[in-house]
Amino acid sequence: MFLQQLPQQLVNGIILGSVYALLALGYTMVYGIIKLINFAHGDIYMVGAFVGYYIISFWHLPFWLALVITMAATACLGMLIEYLAYRPLRNSPRISVLITAIGVSFFLEYGMVFLVGANTRSFPQVIKTQQYNLGIFTVSNIQVLILAVTLLLMVALQLIVQKTKMGKAMRAVSVDSDAAQLMGINVNSTISFTFALGSALAGAGGVLIGLYYNSLEPLMGMTPGIKAFVAAVLGGIGLIPGAAIGGFLIGILETLANALNLSSFRDLVVYAVFIIILLVRPAGLLGKNVKEKV
Repeated sequence: MFLQQLPQQLVNGIILGSVYALLALGYTMVYGIIKLINFAHGDIYMVGAFVGYYIISFWHLPFWLALVITMAATACLGMLIEYLAYRPLRNSPRISVLITAIGVSFFLEYGMVFLVGANTRSFPQVIKTQQYNLGIFTVSNIQVLILAVTLLLMVALQLIVQKTKMGKAMRAVSVDSDAAQLMGINVNSTISFTFALGSALAGAGGVLIGLYYNSLEPLMGMTPGIKAFVAAVLGGIGLIPGAAIGGFLIGILETLANALNLSSFRDLVVYAVFIIILLVRPAGLLGKNVKEKV
């Protein structure tokens, strides 16, 4: 029975994992630049889902336009959070910044509860669902859309980081921010741009997952945010390809747990595998162990 379900569960896992990958990319870029674990990142994903919901429900805009506007809105939110909450603490102890990130997370969650209420809402189905039977598995047009958008955004991100002037600045700041500043790079603008990129990807993930599961609520970003962080560390935090691979692996692990009738323990399975891999390879799958002089 499990072997019969395996192809379908792998497809479902890849689709879910693609959203985790989008979130994990935001974690890994911010960490790569300023060594910050932005625990508010999952809640930006939640805000993106609500922005998409209101744009489609009240402005009646097409899905693609709603997706672009949502990405722009969450990019601005990410830059605002960096400017108000993280930039003043850039030279503070790590624990201060970490506590601030957790505080920002709760502010976004319960701020949204205050604004829109705690009830679960149905995401508008702007695209009619169609199922395609491919023999050993079935895939819907929504799943194909999610995977296509995810891959497109990943390719765009890679091109931005590798081919653009700002991408080169991001790589320079990630290696040595002081040396980058001496070379004329505006470190503050580079960090803000990194937050904007990561937050835009999170916003896109929120819209896609709202369309996929047809529901959203103010606390929906908590668990996916933690799993995306796990995915980033699993692949090698600070590495963009590692975050993508980690996201897909977490999604597949979660759906395989469902296939084994362990749906109540799927989070436990994910974290258990995560702990085992960290014990065997602490730097992640693609990371390299670096010795630091004391």
